[in-house]
Amino acid sequence: MNWSVELPAASSGQRLLTAVLRASTRLVFRSGMHPRLAPRIQRVVLRLATLIAPRASGVAVEPGCLGEVPCEWLRSARDNGWVILYLHGGAFMVGSPKTHRAITTHLAAQSGAQVCALDYRLAPEHPWPAAADDALAAYRALLAQGQPAERIVIAGDSAGGHLTLSTVLRLRDAALPLPAALVCFSPVTDLSGATWHEPAAGDPLLSRAWLGQGVDAYCPPGVERTGALLSPLHADLSGLPPLLVQVGEDEHLLTQSLNLHECAGLDLRLEVYPGQWHVFQINCALQQVARLALRRVVEFLQEKGCR
Repeated sequence: MNWSVELPAASSGQRLLTAVLRASTRLVFRSGMHPRLAPRIQRVVLRLATLIAPRASGVAVEPGCLGEVPCEWLRSARDNGWVILYLHGGAFMVGSPKTHRAITTHLAAQSGAQVCALDYRLAPEHPWPAAADDALAAYRALLAQGQPAERIVIAGDSAGGHLTLSTVLRLRDAALPLPAALVCFSPVTDLSGATWHEPAAGDPLLSRAWLGQGVDAYCPPGVERTGALLSPLHADLSGLPPLLVQVGEDEHLLTQSLNLHECAGLDLRLEVYPGQWHVFQINCALQQVARLALRRVVEFLQEKGCR
């Protein structure tokens, strides 16, 4: 089966822009997101690097709290009654709602849903299961506020994609109402380190050393990394809501997404984007292919009733 997305021919301007984005991403992440730097410094680097990412216009950004977890609400003028609970990436130790506004504001603007970007606790100050507990608490709070589960979507990128899967596994096992759909951008699905891909073009964002630093911070000695909640690739994923996974062809986590296809009972839509790298969707205001990817997310949600 072919999961590769057919892309329209790129203009010379788009090809140049893609090359610039690839080079600048490599520069930032090889110099500023490295184990030689403490997480607190990496957080500042990422915040500064993402300040220039264009956000969608017409979207209100409001601070909030959900299940006693800080969050950021992103609302457009069009409100269709749906909520997207968004879990940002950052190797479990960096990132925040502010660093991911390029994705969350465009999701809000294009989908008509209210987006709640959760500011979950980060490692190493708060190792497993702090982040996972925060995500679960936020979802429970949405239900307690009267938000119907059939109008909730859980979405996330990278480590946030991992939290998306672990959260819905906990919901299923607790027999709680499940969300209507799940969306994962380049999810981390195997914390054991056994599933790793070496793309010919290289991954300008992720490195084994940096992700390893984050995993070690999140899972200190004594935490079993091969369990279902920490390596959902090896979990029983049957009975989960429909799942859309988007992954770049040029990234180390490609096989962590491809191998999800082997999970029995999983309603999976898998999309591989040629020539793209880890969480390329953050360039949705600049890059034609990233805009296409986000549009396909919205179409997927519309199929589930988010209109």
